[in-house]
Amino acid sequence: MRNFWFDIACWVIAIPLGALPVVRSFAAEPHDVDFRRDIRPILSDKCFQCHGPDGDRESELRLDLEQSVKELRDGVAAVVPHQVEQSLLYQRITTNDDSERMPPSESGKSLTPREIELLRTWIEEGAPWAGHWAFEEIVPPSVPRIDGDWARNAIDVFVQQRLTAAGVPPSSEVDRRTFIRRVSFDLSGLPPSPEEVEQFVNDSHPLAAERLVDRLLGSPTFGERWGRVWLDLARYTDTTAEWLNSTGQAWLYRDWVIRAVNDDMPYDRFVQLQLAADSLPDVELEDLPALGFLGLSPTYWKELRLAPDVIKQVVADEWDERIDAVSRTFLGLTVSCARCHDHKFDPISSQDYYALAGVFASSQLGDRPLLPQDEAARVMQARESVREIEEQLGKLKTDETEPRQGLEQQIADIRNSTPHYDAVSAHVMVDSSIYVEADGPDLTKLEYRPGEARDLPMFVRGNPSNTGKVIERHFLSVLSKDEPRKLNNGSGRRDLVEALFTEARDLTARVIVNRVWEQHFGQGLVRTPSDFGSQGDPPSHPELLDYLANELIRHGWSLKWLHREIVLSATYRQSSLSHPEGKTVDPENRLLWRMNRRRLEVEMLRDAMLAVTGHLDRQQGGSAYDLDGPSQQRRTVYGQIHRHDLNRVLRLFDFPESTSHSPHRIHTTTPLQQLFVLNAPFVQQQADSFAAQLAVESSDQARIEMCYHRLFGRTPDATELEAGREFLSSAHGEHATTVLADYVHALLGLNEFLYID
Repeated sequence: MRNFWFDIACWVIAIPLGALPVVRSFAAEPHDVDFRRDIRPILSDKCFQCHGPDGDRESELRLDLEQSVKELRDGVAAVVPHQVEQSLLYQRITTNDDSERMPPSESGKSLTPREIELLRTWIEEGAPWAGHWAFEEIVPPSVPRIDGDWARNAIDVFVQQRLTAAGVPPSSEVDRRTFIRRVSFDLSGLPPSPEEVEQFVNDSHPLAAERLVDRLLGSPTFGERWGRVWLDLARYTDTTAEWLNSTGQAWLYRDWVIRAVNDDMPYDRFVQLQLAADSLPDVELEDLPALGFLGLSPTYWKELRLAPDVIKQVVADEWDERIDAVSRTFLGLTVSCARCHDHKFDPISSQDYYALAGVFASSQLGDRPLLPQDEAARVMQARESVREIEEQLGKLKTDETEPRQGLEQQIADIRNSTPHYDAVSAHVMVDSSIYVEADGPDLTKLEYRPGEARDLPMFVRGNPSNTGKVIERHFLSVLSKDEPRKLNNGSGRRDLVEALFTEARDLTARVIVNRVWEQHFGQGLVRTPSDFGSQGDPPSHPELLDYLANELIRHGWSLKWLHREIVLSATYRQSSLSHPEGKTVDPENRLLWRMNRRRLEVEMLRDAMLAVTGHLDRQQGGSAYDLDGPSQQRRTVYGQIHRHDLNRVLRLFDFPESTSHSPHRIHTTTPLQQLFVLNAPFVQQQADSFAAQLAVESSDQARIEMCYHRLFGRTPDATELEAGREFLSSAHGEHATTVLADYVHALLGLNEFLYID
């Protein structure tokens, strides 16, 4: 027994959570230069710092604009098409004179020989130019014609076209057991039961896979899995500030997201409600919690004993966080980089930044009872009266009994006379401006003006105490054909969300398509899901991205349509095993010649352990529970999230901090993760419980087979059976359950359980 356990433990620890390959980047050869893929990233990374869109750039030369690149200055141009030696750009990047070479050596951005060769080839080919791909309108690409019968849908056609051009064959299709495990985790976050596996494996219907996928998309578990994906972006928390132990009914937003995902709410409506449910017509009360995307924003303590300059900075930081969350989540743009100066790399000006800041300066956090407007107003007024009386109570001395009793009676009278006083309240945004004013020589006061909107002045170098001209609220100029849309209907949030699906419609669609793709494949078509700007990664398959974005719009923004299209593709059904051709040409798998093997996220890992041992509590919704509490067996998505005190197990397995927008999970591999699997009481409890179930089986072989069917969805092979029998041979008498538990525990730590193939 000891030898078997020792062997498995060493095996698991030696490869803690999967071997990591050494990779190199795939890129086109110099004779196949594409401006967007090869040239613009070089200019953006190495040159835009000084020669980009920033108004404070160090030179008149702008390398982000074709006209500036090719126009004559003092008889020379940075780039002369077809004439490398006459191009000042090429001269400056190849000169041996250190004082003339660009980029300067002290910048730390020296060009590689490969980059110099790409620029030379580009100029020789006529220096063809193209605007930044993310800001271009979608021109619906035609699905190319290809040979063979590998492709199942249009996704595969675009993928196969790239693979064929690179001389790389796709990988073989996985068997049904692997497919159902993969798609079950991807769509529900849970493993399939042994019964579900066998039913699918033995289903001879030609549409068996389609029926499986439709069942998973229709299950409530779909919303729990994909709602959690959205909550990462929304920096969801059950506590909005470090001085608050809880934030009342934060779970209302979480449950709204899960319900909306399960209902396949069109993505445009899904976004509209999260930014402006309070100002849209015909919004149901049950949709007001959608405002939690903004209503649960990080908020900072405003100590009014500090000077106004300090509090102004605190308030400005809150606005900045909301700009960052909205722009990166929905547009994939880093607008907050324009807070102190024009964006160094993207055509986003400080004026654009403060135009959006005015929207959030005109919107304040609030609590809204889920009641009709008139009743809600009465309840909010009553609660404000109680709050004021409670402040008076706090100022009384302990022995002032009579005044205290009088105030307490007033509170009781207000509560008893106000219908629905204790109604559940959602965390929302309301139209209201805030002003930071001096209160005497040293103190500060805050003035809230409900219903008032305001335009902000520019803050010179981001300093709210040093202001410039006032900027009218408007949408981003770079995404506007003509004059940017004014955002002046109330706070402007309703106008903003309309702009996301008119002027910015194509970018909005590309961003959400890429996010869904990344979750299914482990990396996006764009590997920087919240940065589609010049510093972001260009798409590996731009035509495929535009095709899916256009089709998403055409299908009424149905995300379930998108999921179905992806998981039923031949691209998705490929094996995760490597083959020599792909590994040689494209070791990073950017061409999608195989599936990427992915580690279970912490929620999937915990939920899977509960599911395979038969203890998962499938109760949905409601207030959050303590993940460390006794006998807590609900899905992890319902566990309590503290913004400033994240659960230690969640942190160990790379769960994102909820202090800011999280574009995707960063997966680390550490010995502590495997030590958790080997030693954590939670894992031991699951092993012990499952062992008790195994004990009633009639033979060791039956126990081993039950383990493999529950954990891996398959039958053990002869070698695994023999190893299991050897290990369990001493499982008799009073030590039988302990031996069984050790066996289960060992299997729970295997990569086959911890990973999705």
